[in-house]
Amino acid sequence: MTAPGAHGTRTPAILLWLAGNGLRLTILAVPPVLATIRDDLALTATQVGLLSSIPPAMFAIAALGGSLLVAHLGLKSALVGGLAIVAAGSALRGASSNFAILLSTTIVMSAGVAIMQPIMPTAVRQWMPRRIGLGTALYTNGLLVGEILAVLLTTPLVLPLVGGGWRASLVAWSAPIALIAVLVYAFAPKSPPPSHASAAPRKWLPDWHAGLVWRLGALFGCINGIYFSANAFLPIFLASRGHSELISHALLALNLGQLPASLLLLAVAGRLERRAWPYIASGVVSLACIAGIAFMPGPATIAWAALLGFCVATGLILALTLPPLLCRADDVARTSAGTFTLSYGGAVVMALASGAAWDLSGMPAFAFVPLAIGAMALAIVAATMLRIGELR
Repeated sequence: MTAPGAHGTRTPAILLWLAGNGLRLTILAVPPVLATIRDDLALTATQVGLLSSIPPAMFAIAALGGSLLVAHLGLKSALVGGLAIVAAGSALRGASSNFAILLSTTIVMSAGVAIMQPIMPTAVRQWMPRRIGLGTALYTNGLLVGEILAVLLTTPLVLPLVGGGWRASLVAWSAPIALIAVLVYAFAPKSPPPSHASAAPRKWLPDWHAGLVWRLGALFGCINGIYFSANAFLPIFLASRGHSELISHALLALNLGQLPASLLLLAVAGRLERRAWPYIASGVVSLACIAGIAFMPGPATIAWAALLGFCVATGLILALTLPPLLCRADDVARTSAGTFTLSYGGAVVMALASGAAWDLSGMPAFAFVPLAIGAMALAIVAATMLRIGELR
């Protein structure tokens, strides 16, 4: 890789932000047209649920592919390849004439995103080795902006431009991803050439015997589980309590609440690297937010949801700095892959546990008990890492 001083940090910073957009842009392009897709393809509610569950499931299943690509192709080629898979999968969704094709192409697109996720911490480590906190905040800010852009622009801008068809809109959202892939290919710093010491095949499978992989997996799992379960159960919880009019506002608050955290961490992430207290505070405040949502449904839910979004985004962004900070350079991708596999698997378990708690108790508020346990576990895992010296 070209030395940071020679290449500068501006280009890597821009590319990290753009690639971060690629992690969510095509996924969040679906919800604005999902009702149209359902009607056009005559989908059942179960099929809609299955389609929506594909991305997080693939995040767990295909994360190891990113580590494998980095080990065999190098960082730059692996990142370009992941972006190309995302763009191709999204564009192919435009050819979906039935549910089976739409499901298959969504799997391809989601696999590309899953591959990219462990690649991004490696890119931060190689491209901005002296500013890991800033680099991580940059690409996670891009991720959040990608979520917001897809939701905000699909209906008022993209659909009118492409004639109103959902297929054409999905193809249109693949174009920015393809452009980002071209920019990364053209301008990304070169990966370091292999040395004699690294002539042996590079390891790509996570070291499942390493406690760090499991602790990071638990840390990420708590954060991801709270976020995905809150998005899943907040709407139906509010509807069950007679507050359907608050659903869209609460979901918007939960997701927009992440953006201020991302912007704040662009300025201060470097000072919080490896600090335990932000994770502990995130867990404690998240617990308060979850209790507020469960026990005080009403207009205050919007404020609780926004604060919860802020907390989980803060925890997530800072947690993403840990693999580059705590691992050797060659181990960042495989440790990140193991972390994502465990964490998204844990998020699925938390969602299932929330649904089971509601069904078995017959009380909607019980759906938030697993989230509360996750918030407490987040603080406990951080305290454990502080005790053994991984955090300060």
